[in-house]
Amino acid sequence: MTEVNSPPQVGRWTRLVTARPRLSLLAALVLTVLAVLAGSGVADRLGAGGWEDPAAESTYATKALEREFPDSQPNLLLLVDAGGASVDDPAVAAQAKRLTARLAAERGVTGVGSYWSAKSPALRAEDGHEALIAARITGDEKQMGETLDRVAPALRGTHGPVKVEIGGIVAVRHEMQTIIQEDLTRAEMIALPITLLLLVMVFGSAIAALLPLGIGIVAILGTNAVLRGLTEFTDVSVFAMNLTTALGLGLAIDYALFIVRRFREELSSGADPLQAVATTLRTAGRTVLFSALTVAVSLAAMLVFPQYFLRSFAYAGMAVVLLAAAAALILLPAALLLLGHRVNSLDLRRLFRRGRSPSKSPDTGWTRTANLVMRRAPFFALGTTAVLVLLGLPFLGVKFGTADDRQLPASAESHVVQQHLRDNFPGSPGGGLEVLAEGKATPAQYAAYKERITALPGVLRVDGPLVKADSAYFTVQPEGEAVDPQAQHLVGELRATQAPFATNVTGTAAVLVDSKHAIGDRLPWAAAFIAIVTLLLVFLLTGSVLIPIQAVLLNALSLTAMFGAVVWVFQDGHLSGLLGFTSPGSIETTLPVLMFCVAFGLSMDYGVFLLSRIKEEYDRTGDHEESVRQGLKRTGGLITAAAIILAVVMVAIGTSRVTNTKMLGLGIALAVLMDAMIVRSLLVPAVMKLTGRATWWAPRMLRKAHDRFGLSEGEATLPVGAGLYRHGAPPRGATGQDEPADENGDGTADASGSLRTLRRTSGGA
Repeated sequence: MTEVNSPPQVGRWTRLVTARPRLSLLAALVLTVLAVLAGSGVADRLGAGGWEDPAAESTYATKALEREFPDSQPNLLLLVDAGGASVDDPAVAAQAKRLTARLAAERGVTGVGSYWSAKSPALRAEDGHEALIAARITGDEKQMGETLDRVAPALRGTHGPVKVEIGGIVAVRHEMQTIIQEDLTRAEMIALPITLLLLVMVFGSAIAALLPLGIGIVAILGTNAVLRGLTEFTDVSVFAMNLTTALGLGLAIDYALFIVRRFREELSSGADPLQAVATTLRTAGRTVLFSALTVAVSLAAMLVFPQYFLRSFAYAGMAVVLLAAAAALILLPAALLLLGHRVNSLDLRRLFRRGRSPSKSPDTGWTRTANLVMRRAPFFALGTTAVLVLLGLPFLGVKFGTADDRQLPASAESHVVQQHLRDNFPGSPGGGLEVLAEGKATPAQYAAYKERITALPGVLRVDGPLVKADSAYFTVQPEGEAVDPQAQHLVGELRATQAPFATNVTGTAAVLVDSKHAIGDRLPWAAAFIAIVTLLLVFLLTGSVLIPIQAVLLNALSLTAMFGAVVWVFQDGHLSGLLGFTSPGSIETTLPVLMFCVAFGLSMDYGVFLLSRIKEEYDRTGDHEESVRQGLKRTGGLITAAAIILAVVMVAIGTSRVTNTKMLGLGIALAVLMDAMIVRSLLVPAVMKLTGRATWWAPRMLRKAHDRFGLSEGEATLPVGAGLYRHGAPPRGATGQDEPADENGDGTADASGSLRTLRRTSGGA
């Protein structure tokens, strides 16, 4: 049989990144040092909020009240505990008034008031032993944090007959920001050594294990510099730093794992280092590029939402993904070329293999798994789908809420104060609704409006109005919790109540209502963006119509366990004692969106790894079932190792004492493991077995488009004549020729067999 042989090509990209490898690495070192300098202090410039819609009615009303009635928006609360005495005791009252005067004298503090000056029952505990001093700290989040750090030490603690603890939204957010920074440092200290150990176990070589870790550190430091720059132009959430660490380590390790393993395979097959790098970039390099694009697309979808909490994750996520891919495709090839065969140095596993007989290749287990799954394809397809759907059922009972002090550990001072307010004070101090009235009105009109809103169901009390020029505001105290369904319903009732002046409603429940509306309004656009771009990218990779649809549907299915677990654990409170958090009885509105975008992108990351290798095998052999079998055999262990390493990083993030961060880390760790061990290992092979050769079908017009614009992983080798069936190869033997012998035992024939090499003429990587 005729053979077509040509030496492996060294493409333009390979020549570019390996032309001066030492210079490339030196430049990377310099840029990393500059990134460290540029990114220093980034955590101090990040915000702990960002859940509000900037264009919402509640946001407009909040800003107007801050401007016209600053006293109406207290963000600092001092809980004054008189012990066994009454707050009306003369000694207690005298001490409380001195504390109030001291706070009022502080720079950056305005609107100071207290129970002892206003005698408002809302500021006095029902048992009479506690009362509140309220104030507003002015400025942006950074300035408010600095002011709080300055005034808090003098106010906190015991003062004569009273004990003072500090709460309020500014204290909650400042304490949350501090805890997140501390927890992130601890998470990095946990994740890095464990990750290095796992990499050594995967590669054996300590040298090879250090390469992915180095790529991850470069990506994290670079992203911190990007976030620092973004803070000059827009608000960025402190929570985004957790994603930077997790994705920086996780994806950089994924990409480096894929590239280093392929490079070592090429070396072991006899290629010299330059040719090994060329083949690696032409194969694994293209997969990494596609993977990075699919992950970046999923994260970019969060840019359609107005809340800067979500947008911050898009900024951080896209930056770290692209930097990780760039480092893997630019710096790693240079390092591999310089190392050559020394990449296998310092094989630490030899210490554990002495005196033992050689073990079978781990690929053998994946071959058996593939064979079993495809023999019982209907059982595995239906069984795994049923299990995933069952695990996701708790999400049907999801209740959406807003982030509050219960995100903090139970021992956090601001959480303790807010819990006292919920348990011991009438209504929900600081959690009421405020109605801003704008336009000229008479006292009689204000009184008539107050009567109408007082009569609304669910209203505990209405205070006000406080009038200033042509504006006024009313404070409406709802019955029950500040953000329960009754309070959210009351927001709609207030907005629908007729008035002879313009009204705008704000408050915790109003912010939640507006946030849910903003997310619900834009969610279809985000989902459509992810789906359409993912379908396009997977089509460009595979040339199939069915595979992109399968990829999107199976990826979405793989996330059901994560969403079910989030509700069962964090909303319903199961395992709260074991995991150390306080359940607020709801899920913060933006968290499911964030977790979907991140987890979907990571699932596509593994999906691209598997599909690209299956496509490579299919192009080489034209045998659908063997392609699936070889694809799982070649990537199953790699995907599992990458998933375990990423899960370790996410679990380290999940050790945070802040509930949202704990939920993000543990939830995504579960999603990653379910995707790698259930969906990629069982469901995808089963579904591809059931769809058979139709998997690779595409109409003529799309086949032409893929031939022109699509990218396939590396150089494809097919039996002579199989190229005629590239998008739907015939059954075995349909060419009228015998199948080549599997001379290497891995689904490939060596150079003397009947395989020829189909090489692209585009120049390659």
